[in-house]
Amino acid sequence: MSRPLIAITVGDPCGIGPEITAKALARPEIYAQCRPMAVADAGLMCEAIKIAGVNLGVRAVASPAAGRYEYGTIDVLDLQNVDLEQLQYGKVTRLGGEASFQYIARAIELALAGEFDAVTTGPINKEAINLAGHHYAGHTEIFADLTKTRDYCMMLIDKHFRVSHVTTHVAFSQVPSLVKKARVLKVIELTHAALLKMGIAIPRIAVAGLNPHAGEDGLFGREEIEEIRPAIAAAREQGMQVEGPVSPDTIFVKLQGGQYDAVVAMYHDQGHIPTKVIGFKYDNTTGKWGAVAGINITLGLPIIRTSVDHGTAFGKAGKGTANPESLVDALEMAMKLV
Repeated sequence: MSRPLIAITVGDPCGIGPEITAKALARPEIYAQCRPMAVADAGLMCEAIKIAGVNLGVRAVASPAAGRYEYGTIDVLDLQNVDLEQLQYGKVTRLGGEASFQYIARAIELALAGEFDAVTTGPINKEAINLAGHHYAGHTEIFADLTKTRDYCMMLIDKHFRVSHVTTHVAFSQVPSLVKKARVLKVIELTHAALLKMGIAIPRIAVAGLNPHAGEDGLFGREEIEEIRPAIAAAREQGMQVEGPVSPDTIFVKLQGGQYDAVVAMYHDQGHIPTKVIGFKYDNTTGKWGAVAGINITLGLPIIRTSVDHGTAFGKAGKGTANPESLVDALEMAMKLV
């Protein structure tokens, strides 16, 4: 098989995305496994290489077919949309929001056309995206909209720690009304299918309760009885190995201990907090916390999309200290899914 062709959208130009892209593509093992193409501005990537302190060149191209994919030179699908004189590292700007949205939209367009095998995304800033007039809650919603996907969900991964989400970017007050049997079942199905693609022959999935102690048989709420349990029963009828609802305060300990292959969480922070506790580490050099591993996958799309599991880290932007490990992990997962 030829090496898969993977688009890397570098994210907000004002953040660390271009820098970590340069650092990731300074690793020869990436080119041994895939053909990476940065979807960015060529001038921006030249600056990112300087900031990253890596010895690479840049080749601006107009299409994926024009790339050479040789280690030592980053092929850049050049959208020519960043005025370096106007670029402000570490700032929320309309320029950054517009450029990062254009990178995503172009990569999706080409992936749908079969010109990319997968898309791996760098971090964007939601405020900047909206400031530029693109009113989305985040990457997941952009991909769902531009691919016209109705049934999708977010999965966070840190090695064998995998968490899918029934709801994500909504106010907490809306969560109970969105935890419905059909939605919970769909997320279980998407999770099961993803685990199969990852090479797990018989996926073991645990479903978290919404309420403390998974509702205590209705004492603390009835969502588990009326919505979550029926969804689990329906998944079992399809032959899936599913357990739950499991109390949210113990389910992630069991996941980390290897009892399950994945957890289905009911809302954003229920799934994100434990994943980021594992994936974020303290950097003694910079004196700051940051992501060193972990990735984000959008399940249910007609194309493969993986992503870093961290934000734009504006506080580090332009300083050359950003860690590329999450992007490397996301690229490796894209290769595996291809």
